[in-house]
Amino acid sequence: MLPTLHEQFSLRDLNSFGVEARARFFCRVRRADELAALAAEPRLAGLPRLLLGGGSNLLLTRDFDGVVIKVEPPGLREVGESGDAWCVEVGAGENWHATVERLLAMGRPGLENLALIPGNCGAAPIQNIGAYGVELAERLESLTAWDFDSKQVVRMPAADCDFGYRDSAFKHALAGRRVVLGITLALPKRWQPVAGYADVAHELRARGIAQPSAHDIFETVVAIRRRKLPDPAAIGNAGSFFKNPIVSRDEHRALIAHHPSLVGYPLPGGRVKLAAAWLIDAAGLKGATRGRAGVYDRQALVLVNRGGATGAEILALAREVQDKVAEKFGIRLEPEPVIV
Repeated sequence: MLPTLHEQFSLRDLNSFGVEARARFFCRVRRADELAALAAEPRLAGLPRLLLGGGSNLLLTRDFDGVVIKVEPPGLREVGESGDAWCVEVGAGENWHATVERLLAMGRPGLENLALIPGNCGAAPIQNIGAYGVELAERLESLTAWDFDSKQVVRMPAADCDFGYRDSAFKHALAGRRVVLGITLALPKRWQPVAGYADVAHELRARGIAQPSAHDIFETVVAIRRRKLPDPAAIGNAGSFFKNPIVSRDEHRALIAHHPSLVGYPLPGGRVKLAAAWLIDAAGLKGATRGRAGVYDRQALVLVNRGGATGAEILALAREVQDKVAEKFGIRLEPEPVIV
């Protein structure tokens, strides 16, 4: 069945920056047969597609002359086990943070480090969301997706998703082609806390917790994120706007020689992940305001809509941040959100 198609539809309330933009066509889908009907709809032939989940990883800089598909399949159910993990199937339209909370209540930990990440579950593999030492790729068994080319539902094991740092095949070869309908999580039966990140370790010490439970980690991460990041309901933002850049050991050594307080985290293979927030702050941009757009004063990774900003204004600020960090450190920051 063809879902209801809206024309010249406002997307302002469907993106966490709260910027105004219109879609030539807009619809909501909950099932694969609705996507099949869309693929056969003559009015949409040849038009570009934009897939929308919670709208929390998106910067709209213009109207979209195509079809925006809001992906909303519901549901959560345990579907068995695989080796040392419990398997739980979750619909793409389910809210991510609410899912983390619900699984903890069911006695299925493993996602607590990813608490309070905005957006829906279907977007999680697209971005390969991660925080405080855990990435979705470590907890994903497989996913199901609708393929517009073959016009059928396909199952993809996690190994086929080509996951990288905040990256996946859905941003490249499969962009606009496959629509994630649901994900199957593999949650560890033998749970161990991941508490090595400095912020998490410091917060746990401040709370007097030496041997944290999954719920302790969850509450710690929520407290940290609420303290550092603005609520999109109060001030428009998309969370961390830039990826933390990864450099070689030699590049890191050269940077440290000129900037001894540079913050970085060692990675396998001798690489180092640099703190993009530190780079932006050191470039003098933390708290900066440019018209109605700004850099958040508590977390330099976050760009905000201070009220009435256009996507073009926010993008101009993002480019200024990139240019100034590149000028000072020789590193060009890469945006996290999809920019349209």
